[in-house]
Amino acid sequence: MIRHGDRYPLYSIPKTKRPAIDCTLSISRQPSHPLLNSFINHMGKGGQGHWKPPLGSVSRLPSHSACEIGELTQTGVVQHLYNGQLLHHAYKQHSLLPTDWSPRQVWVETTGRSRTLQSGLAFLYGFLPNFDWSKLNVHHQWSTLFCGSACDCPARNRYLEDEQRRQYQFRLANDNLDRTYTDMARTLGLPTRELRAANPIDSLLCHLCHGLSFPCVPSGNGGTGGCLTMAQFAVIQQQQLDDEVDRTRVGLYHKYATLAMYPYLNRTAAKMERVAKASRAGRKSRVGGEEVFTLSSAHDVTMAPLLSALGLEDARFPRFAARIVFELWKSPSVIQGQTKKRAREGDKSNVTDGDLFLRVLYNGEDVTFHTTFCHSHDHYMNQPLCPLENFLTFVRRDMFSIVNATSYKEACYRQSG
Repeated sequence: MIRHGDRYPLYSIPKTKRPAIDCTLSISRQPSHPLLNSFINHMGKGGQGHWKPPLGSVSRLPSHSACEIGELTQTGVVQHLYNGQLLHHAYKQHSLLPTDWSPRQVWVETTGRSRTLQSGLAFLYGFLPNFDWSKLNVHHQWSTLFCGSACDCPARNRYLEDEQRRQYQFRLANDNLDRTYTDMARTLGLPTRELRAANPIDSLLCHLCHGLSFPCVPSGNGGTGGCLTMAQFAVIQQQQLDDEVDRTRVGLYHKYATLAMYPYLNRTAAKMERVAKASRAGRKSRVGGEEVFTLSSAHDVTMAPLLSALGLEDARFPRFAARIVFELWKSPSVIQGQTKKRAREGDKSNVTDGDLFLRVLYNGEDVTFHTTFCHSHDHYMNQPLCPLENFLTFVRRDMFSIVNATSYKEACYRQSG
């Protein structure tokens, strides 16, 4: 799963000029990438791809000289070209995908936002051995939770509402934050409430990341005039960091996240289980190959609850172009070649339940043994791998213990109290 790359702000600060950023793509502008020019040219052939509605009408490239709200920037495209290329080189040695990969081997899904679709395409362009529109099927996820047909969960919604109330009360109790918003509003000549609603951190982050000065306004129109400052930004940012600590302490978000991400995790578990069963039976791959790579191009509101549901509460908030990778491995002995000969000779009993393992990485860092389902498991033969069975048991049963239930249905529909 990837979070989309760098984007233009979703909110603007009233009475200030919008950040001057060009969202067209140009190899003569930094940051750039060796694949950028061919990527631009290739995206013009996207009509040859297979798009699940409504994705066919979504732009395949950011294209506005004055960025539109939420539009992917060139920085965001380059981030995912690098991401894709990085994983291409990491898995090339394992022959994960052949040069002539088939449509069945690659599953791609994205929300209907242009920034997620474009980020996914940039990633794939860097990742696939040969990017081929005719073999690419792009599937639509209507929910940012990637919950498909299992999105209805009343208890999840209640936990989210309770968490949002906690978050609101936590902000209200921060006197330093209140003073900062009041000072900023006075500079701009705005009611403090209006400034809060404009979520200035989003716009200020864009200024900071793109090397732009913070917004300034002349005096008059009810304001004292002047510029918003790094000190003010730091107060808002610190409040967000403090909020993450309190969020973990209270635990409402973790309960929400568990129910929010079960459908996605269950689909992931089911795909891995299919591979495991095929391996145990010694079956040869179907013509065209089994599905071996899945890409979900998502948002922070997808990835943050996924991290929490996995028990990675100490992981930093997902930045632009963040990635979570689930890897399915044969046993270390197979990896090290100790039983490869038997496998080639058709020993169908070679791969068993205990011979398949999972590894989880977050932005390239191995976090397998920080997850809830493998936190207490010893490293196997000094390999950073966790038994697949741990993950399957966690998803199918154990993850619901946090809400005192044993299944998704029970957790979602049981009456509170």
